[in-house]
Amino acid sequence: MLVDSPPEPRADTAPASPTRRAIRSLGLLVSVVILASVALASIAIGAKGLSPAQVWHGLFHDSGTYADVVVGDRLSRTVLGLLAGAALGLAGAVLQALTRNPLADPGLLGINAGASAAVVTATTYFGVTSLSGYVWFAFLGAAAVGALVWFLGGSRGATPVRLALAGTAISAALYGYLQAVMIMDDAALGRMRFWTVGSLASATDATIRQVLPFLLAGTVLALALARPLNAVAMGDDTARALGAHLGRTRALSMAAATVLCGAATAACGPIVFVGLMVPHAVRSFTGPDLRWILPYATVLSPVLLLGADVVGRVVARPAELQVGIVTALLGGPVFILLVRRRRTARL
Repeated sequence: MLVDSPPEPRADTAPASPTRRAIRSLGLLVSVVILASVALASIAIGAKGLSPAQVWHGLFHDSGTYADVVVGDRLSRTVLGLLAGAALGLAGAVLQALTRNPLADPGLLGINAGASAAVVTATTYFGVTSLSGYVWFAFLGAAAVGALVWFLGGSRGATPVRLALAGTAISAALYGYLQAVMIMDDAALGRMRFWTVGSLASATDATIRQVLPFLLAGTVLALALARPLNAVAMGDDTARALGAHLGRTRALSMAAATVLCGAATAACGPIVFVGLMVPHAVRSFTGPDLRWILPYATVLSPVLLLGADVVGRVVARPAELQVGIVTALLGGPVFILLVRRRRTARL
C-alpha cells in the first residue's frame, strides 16, 4: 500500500553497533563470493555441455574453435547479466525508498512501458530490426517516460503517491498502444515476442559497450543518494528536519532509476521481479539503512538474474527458457513468502 505520511520511528534506523557493521560487512563479502561462483557457473553451464578444460581454453586461449565461440558468447551473456542485474536491483531499491512503497519496481513508474513502446515504434514504423539499433530507442523511451512521470507527478512538489499514480496511468496508456500496434501488425508481434519476455541470449560485446556508460553513471548516482534517501524514506517532515533537500533528492533518484532501468531494459527487455524481490529480501538482513541495502542489492540481484538464466538453459535442453520467464516463475512464490513476513513487508 502506498504511504504518503511519515512512518513510525524505528529503532533500527539508529547507527549500527560495531558488531552489527562487522556482520553486515562479512555478509557483503560472502555475497560477492556467491556472485563470483554464480558467474563462473553461468560461463561453464549451458545447453551444450563443456568440460572445465574447454571453458578454461575459451577464456584464456581463444583459438576460434566451436567450444571457444560458445564460451565467448556465454562470457558476454554473463557480463550483461551482471550489469543488468545490478542495475535492476539498485533501481528497485531506489524506487522503493523514493515512493515509500515496498512493492515498487521499475514497472511502477512506467519505465518498462516506455522502453517497450519505443522499441515497438522503432521496429514497426522506422524499420529498425537490430538490437544495436533499437537499444537507443528503448533507452530514450524509458528516459522520456521518466521525465514525463516526474513532470506529471508535480516536479518540485512531487510526492510518492503522485509519482506512482502518474506512472500507473502512463503505463496503462502505453501498454494499450503496444497491444494496438501488435494486433494490427503481425510482423511487429513476431519481432516483439522474444524481446518483451526478457532475455540475455542476444548479449554481444557491442550491446555491453553501448549501455555500460549509462549503467556506470546510474550506479554511481544511486549509491551516492543512499544517505539523503534514508531521510526521505522516513517522511517529508522528518527529512526536512534532518536537512534533506526533498526536491533535489527525488529528482536525482528518478534520474538514477530511469537511467538504470532504461539501459537494462534496452539491452535485455523487461525482466520482472529482480528489482522488486531482491531489495525487499535484502532489507530483512540489513534493516532499512540504504547505505547497506544498495550495495547488497547491487551484488545479489545479479545472483538471481544469472542463476535464473542458468536454470533456463538447463531445464529445457537442448533449447532454453528465457530468463524473464524463469525469474517470474521463481520470483512469484518466493515473493509471496517474503511479503507474508511482517518484518520484510514494511520499509
